[in-house]
Amino acid sequence: MANSWATLGVDLHLEPTGPGLRRGLTDALREAVRTGRLGPGTRLPSSRVLAADLGIARNTVADAYADLVAEGWLTARQGSGTRVADRVAAPPAEASARRPREPARPLHDLRPGSPDLASFPRVEWLRAARRAVTAAPNEAFGYGDPRGHPELRGALSAYLARARGVRAAPDHLLICGGVAHALVVLAAVLRARGVRTVAVESYGLHVHRDLLEAAGLRTVPLPVDDRGADPGALTDAGAVLLTPAHQFPTGVPLHPDRRAAVVDWARRTGALILEDDYDGEFRYDRQPVGALQGLAPDHVVYLGTASKSLAPGLRLAWAVLPPGLADEITATRGGSDTCGVLEQLTLAEFLASGAYDRHVRASRLRYRRRRDALVAALAGRVPEVRIAGIAAGLHAVLGLPPGTEQQVLRSAAWQGLGLHGLSVFRHPRATTDPLDAVVVGYGTPPDHAWTGALDALCRALP
Repeated sequence: MANSWATLGVDLHLEPTGPGLRRGLTDALREAVRTGRLGPGTRLPSSRVLAADLGIARNTVADAYADLVAEGWLTARQGSGTRVADRVAAPPAEASARRPREPARPLHDLRPGSPDLASFPRVEWLRAARRAVTAAPNEAFGYGDPRGHPELRGALSAYLARARGVRAAPDHLLICGGVAHALVVLAAVLRARGVRTVAVESYGLHVHRDLLEAAGLRTVPLPVDDRGADPGALTDAGAVLLTPAHQFPTGVPLHPDRRAAVVDWARRTGALILEDDYDGEFRYDRQPVGALQGLAPDHVVYLGTASKSLAPGLRLAWAVLPPGLADEITATRGGSDTCGVLEQLTLAEFLASGAYDRHVRASRLRYRRRRDALVAALAGRVPEVRIAGIAAGLHAVLGLPPGTEQQVLRSAAWQGLGLHGLSVFRHPRATTDPLDAVVVGYGTPPDHAWTGALDALCRALP
């Protein structure tokens, strides 16, 4: 019985052009390789299969392959078939001219916001994935609930209550593709409710501010000091975005008096508190500070993520919503941008099996050793530098003499360091005096590179 083209070999889209089938096919294949559409090492269909796909004679395909082998575009070896040769594809000249030059990758990346990706628990994650996929019913691989898979929402509800003091029923949990994704959805709902102003910390992630402002919301800065954000500056805002467990980037927790004050403000005005639980799981000197949401679950949207504890590439985060907001957020988000079910099922199993707790504890020890090495190196080599924000998280703030931040950043670049100054995180409308400092992320470098990163940092400091 003749085989159909639909069941043979690999798919290869070609449109032979020009005079003659052989020349047209040769030109089409050469162009596909030259532009990178067929990458080095790509195995091509056999001459018989490609001839059947294109409806032409097999000898025509064999001759075109032979021409391109002779020219060096393809290789043909007994037993491995015909493949694209190992050569660098040249992108179209127009595309090359349009593409901006990417900055050189630093030798040591000390920018905050990322964990040590080399420590991702590959073996344990694969085991959890295997167990989760094996046990999942067929229905689990459908479109499912737009709030997220019930298994993951149930596992997160139990974990957050136990580890972070969050009061979260599974029905009030929303699984997102990141905290930024959650903020986009929240901003749309706030705007629809008539909110026009959101208070934010005067030092914080500009990405989050930009998302809120792109949604039509004005952001106003709250002063930040050694007690965290000052809620006394809250006026006509309809919501406030805070990092109360470990203020980013200064590293201080929100003082208990201010936690009570911001909750009182939300209850009195009906406003919402958006709690970004930044680095909430990584506290070294005592138990982690409990989530603000536990004080006022009807007025706080709790935002958490696996980006620091596992890896940002998983694109898994969660929002715990007040009862009155859950249906509204779910309807706004819809079902068009839900997260992948395999990652959700795996994280649910990872949490339920205790593997997540074990991984977080091991990571906490690893990052604490790095923090201790940073403190010791600075004390021994540049004792005049003030270090703050080290009780928790994956970064520290190094205070500098006035007017020296840019000088240190230039020196760091010469040392091959990726480093951010504190000014990068300052709200453009902040009214307090700017501080000179650099923010050192000690989560990103792998263990074997940490000593070299510390040496380079100490050389860059004044």
